Amino acid sequence: MEIFGSTFDDSVFLEARDRVFAVLSSYNAKLCEPEWFCESTAVDTDDSLEKQKVYKFRGDLSLRQGSYQKALDAYSSCLQWIPDSNLSIRRDVLEGMARCCTKLGQRERALEFTDLLSKEASNSCHLTSLLLLKVSIYQHFGAVESMMESLQQLCSLLPFNPWHWYNLGHTCLQLLDSNRPTRSCSPQKCDSAGEPINGQTEAQPEKETENDKDRMWMKACMCFIRTRLLLRILQQQQSSFVLQRSESALQRTDEALQRLNPKERTLQVLTEVLSEDLIPEKMREDNQDGENLASLYVQSFRERWWNKISQTRLVETDGPQHQAQTDTKP
Repeated sequence: MEIFGSTFDDSVFLEARDRVFAVLSSYNAKLCEPEWFCESTAVDTDDSLEKQKVYKFRGDLSLRQGSYQKALDAYSSCLQWIPDSNLSIRRDVLEGMARCCTKLGQRERALEFTDLLSKEASNSCHLTSLLLLKVSIYQHFGAVESMMESLQQLCSLLPFNPWHWYNLGHTCLQLLDSNRPTRSCSPQKCDSAGEPINGQTEAQPEKETENDKDRMWMKACMCFIRTRLLLRILQQQQSSFVLQRSESALQRTDEALQRLNPKERTLQVLTEVLSEDLIPEKMREDNQDGENLASLYVQSFRERWWNKISQTRLVETDGPQHQAQTDTKP
């Protein structure tokens, strides 16, 4: 009687086949001198791929060295040699050109390149890179309102990333400190921050009036509370310098909340609303990293969080203006 699993296939005991060793031809590795692509003769070739590499490397090096006009010229030459099928290199070059234009003070042209990148975005990773690029452009030109719009889209796209929430909170603080009304960055191009995510238009932030400072204050509170919740969850699986970074960010978040000084009830209600989706199973389901844009569904910042907080009517009982009125009472 055979015991299950105790028998062997006869082929196991057959003699091993004679292996045939093929003689490989010698291979001479190409030796390149440092910055070989900077030599004038590097582009003296009919190979389009080689020319693409040379101009791309020149652009990357010049960008790193801070020679932005030189980098922009190199990227422009590279773009002519990139085949239509090589979308990854094309996106990389377009992003480099946008960053060069930003450093050169050419805001309109930089945003034109972001428009091109937006049209060619095919997954959520492309969209994330695009929004981060827009944030850096708006930040460079001091367009705080448009930067906030892009950060809100990042929070909607990646709702469990604490750093986007943290940056959005500080942007709200910056607007509060500036004492200026929230408006679009400028006519035409800067309004593109509120462009649709996969056909869904991200609601523009409320047009701030003199009496709407409390709304911006409330938005800052919700961002820092959400940041604190997410950092505490991440700390459970972190160590070393990553944990130290989170602890440092958590300390700065607590300091920001102390500065905003919300009431205890405000903290409690905001924590309840902003922790509704922070369930491990739901967080795994909502992870859309790398998702194709054709099947991507993203709730707007207003729809997912702000409307719920507005319904609590906390803004009517707490905030800078309400606190000021309380302090002036005899």
